[in-house]
Amino acid sequence: MITSLNPIELKTRYQDYKTEHPKKRIRDAAKDLGVTELELLSLFVGEHVTRLRSVSKDILKEIEGLGQVMALTRNEHVVHERKGIYHNVSFMDGHANMGLVVNPDIDLRLFMNAWSEVFAVKLEVRGRTLYGLQFFSNRGEAVHKIYLTPKSNEAAYHELVAKYKADNQDIGATVDRSPQPVKEYAKDEEVNVEDFHKEWIEMKDTHHFFGMLRSHKLARLQALRLAPKGYAFQVDNNSIKEVINQAAKKQVPIMVFANSSGCIQIHTGEVKKIVEMGDWYNVMDPLFNLHLNMKGVAQTWVVLKNTTEGIVTSIELFDEEGNLIVYCFGKRKPGIPELESWRSIIDSIISND
Repeated sequence: MITSLNPIELKTRYQDYKTEHPKKRIRDAAKDLGVTELELLSLFVGEHVTRLRSVSKDILKEIEGLGQVMALTRNEHVVHERKGIYHNVSFMDGHANMGLVVNPDIDLRLFMNAWSEVFAVKLEVRGRTLYGLQFFSNRGEAVHKIYLTPKSNEAAYHELVAKYKADNQDIGATVDRSPQPVKEYAKDEEVNVEDFHKEWIEMKDTHHFFGMLRSHKLARLQALRLAPKGYAFQVDNNSIKEVINQAAKKQVPIMVFANSSGCIQIHTGEVKKIVEMGDWYNVMDPLFNLHLNMKGVAQTWVVLKNTTEGIVTSIELFDEEGNLIVYCFGKRKPGIPELESWRSIIDSIISND
């Protein structure tokens, strides 16, 4: 750990690290150096990085003017990239402090309490210049990133950066390293399993699942273990590959969800080009890329939830700490039943396990 270094010392250490590990990404470098991605990025303010005023909501409302961009949301084990236009950006103030971006291409759920710092970046990637915006939590984690594409309005991007440029352009950043509150969950024997099963079986909307977990003080994996019979099945961790491979082969449109601490990003549509590279399982389509590190997958579950339109089925991946990595549904909208083609794929996974 080198968190005691001042920015000048840290920059020297990071530059030495890059010389030794030229292919390492900044997130991995931060982990190896015992700091955060925010701290490393902020070392280059005044060079290829510009600190913006911390008004993420205002900035997000203006992203539509950039035209087609690439939205990126990731966690420790998955990277979710989707190209499109940021139409229909809205926010719900108050206790929830949530935002929505609802479109066929850019589809996001934003938890704004986690959003803090914003930076504009200029990167050299494989011989071309890449411009983008990076949003961080106060703990130094990247919650969401936006990059220009060849179809973007670059002039509008530079105008936006100039408009929101912060007065403070000093290098370095302060992050919150205080202990995070430990979530307290009920022990298995403390759960009223009869009431829990009844509530699950009588569910009318998939969104009610989160409220059910809160009301019974259950962690998500714990709930799957205690689920009513026939509503949750643990399957082989490679099942996600079979599911996506079948969806690609049969042209079944799916929904792929991935989240950071402050954003859920959703792709809806078909997947086509699948590429496996070592531990990484990748979807490499023109508008959607998914990069899943299979080494990080500790448990995989198929989960069934009742809705007013019938059963809705998902496949959900978890890491060793019980964190949700990525989860998939068949394409659907409220009022429309689940695709039979999707259910057939999931049924084959359950029967083969």
